[in-house]
Amino acid sequence: MNKAQLIDAMAEKAGLTKADAKKALDAFVSATTDALKDGDRVALIGFGSFSVSERGARTGRNPQTGKEITIPAKKVVKFKAGAELADAVS
Repeated sequence: MNKAQLIDAMAEKAGLTKADAKKALDAFVSATTDALKDGDRVALIGFGSFSVSERGARTGRNPQTGKEITIPAKKVVKFKAGAELADAVS
């Protein structure tokens, strides 16, 4: 499902116009991004939680040459599914 399909589904299920559903989705993405940038955790009970984790620097290999390279440290976003979502999918 891409963004346009998600907007269509949100509009249908919530009884919104597509424009209002797009605004709602954009606001959710923006608020979540801002919270994660600030180092906060976003938890939606039953759905899951988003958090930021530090990934340390490590060495890897260039698959074309086999030469060792250093992969720098960076922050990554993690999502952990909630119990209700996990049960609904299984």
